Amino acid sequence: MSAGQAAGEEADAAAATPALPRVLSALFYGASSFLTVLVNKALLSAYSFPSPMFLGIGQMAATILILYVSKLNKIVHFPDFDKSIPVKLFPLPLIYVGNHLSGLSSTSKLSLPMFTVLRKFTIPLTLLLEIIILGKRYPLNIIVSVFTIILGAFIAAGSDLSFNLEGYIYVLLNDIFTAANGVYTKQKIDPKELGKYGVLFYNACFMVIPTVIFSFSTGDFQQATHFQHWTNILFVFQFILSCLLGFLLMYSTVLCSHYNSALTTTVVGAIKNISIAYIGMLIGGDYIFSMLNFVGLNICMAGGLRYSFLTLRGNSKPAQPGDEENALSMSKS
Repeated sequence: MSAGQAAGEEADAAAATPALPRVLSALFYGASSFLTVLVNKALLSAYSFPSPMFLGIGQMAATILILYVSKLNKIVHFPDFDKSIPVKLFPLPLIYVGNHLSGLSSTSKLSLPMFTVLRKFTIPLTLLLEIIILGKRYPLNIIVSVFTIILGAFIAAGSDLSFNLEGYIYVLLNDIFTAANGVYTKQKIDPKELGKYGVLFYNACFMVIPTVIFSFSTGDFQQATHFQHWTNILFVFQFILSCLLGFLLMYSTVLCSHYNSALTTTVVGAIKNISIAYIGMLIGGDYIFSMLNFVGLNICMAGGLRYSFLTLRGNSKPAQPGDEENALSMSKS
C-alpha cells in the first residue's frame, strides 16, 4: 500500500467518524488541559515549587500505574512488551519528554496571558508538520483561520511589558515539541499496532527512568524532596491532583487526535489558552492590561472559533495528495 493510499484511508476513516465523539473528545481535551495548566501554575508559582521535572516524573508515574492496573483488570488493552516496540514508538519518547519538561518550565516563568499568546505558534507548526509528515492539505478557509489566530498572537505579544527571554525560549521549544508530538501521535496510534493506551504506557515507561537520572544529576530531585511544603496537606493534594491531571491530559490529547486531527487538537488547546488569558485578567495578579493585548487576544479567539465552526461543519477535511489525481482521472473519464 502506498503512502498516498494510507493517507486517503485515514482521511476517509476520520470523515466517517460521527460528530458526537469528535466534539466530546475535543471538549474533554480542552477541559483536561485547562485544569492542568491552572493546577501546575498554582504549584510552580503560588507555592514556588522548585522542580518542574519532579512534577513531570510524578505525572509519568501516575500514567504507568493507572494503565498497568487497568490492563491487569482488563479495563484497557495494549500489547505486551517486545523488542519491536521501541522501533514502533520512535521518536515519540524523546518528543514526549521534551514537550513535558519544556511545558512545565515555561508555565513557571511566564504570566498566564503571555504563556497563552506564545503557545499559539504551535498551530502553524502543526499545520506544517501535518503537510510534511502526514501528507495532508487543508482548504484555504482553514488556513486563513489558523493565521488569524497567529495575527492576534503577534498583536497581543506586541504589548508585552513583562519580557522574560528564558520563558520565551522554553515556550517556543514547547511549541515545537507539542506540534511534533501531536503529528507523530496521530501516526502511531493505529489500533493494529500499539493503540492509544500502548502509546501512552510505553512512552511513559521509556522516559521515566532517564528523567529521574537527569533530575538527580542536576540536583532537581534533591530540591523537590527537601521542599518545605510537603507537610502542607493542601499542597500535597494539589501535587497528587496534578499527577492525575497529567495522565488525563495525555489521554485526552491522544483521544482528540484519534477522533479529529493533530491540528484540531492544537486549535482546541489554543482556545483553552485564550480562555485562561481572560481569567488571568481577573485573577492571578500577574496580568498587565493594555488595549493592544486585549484586542490581540480577541482576534485569536475569533480565529479559533471560526476554525471550530468550519471543523464541525465538515469543511476541515484534509485533502490528501491522491485526491487531486482521483478527481482529475474522473474528469477525464
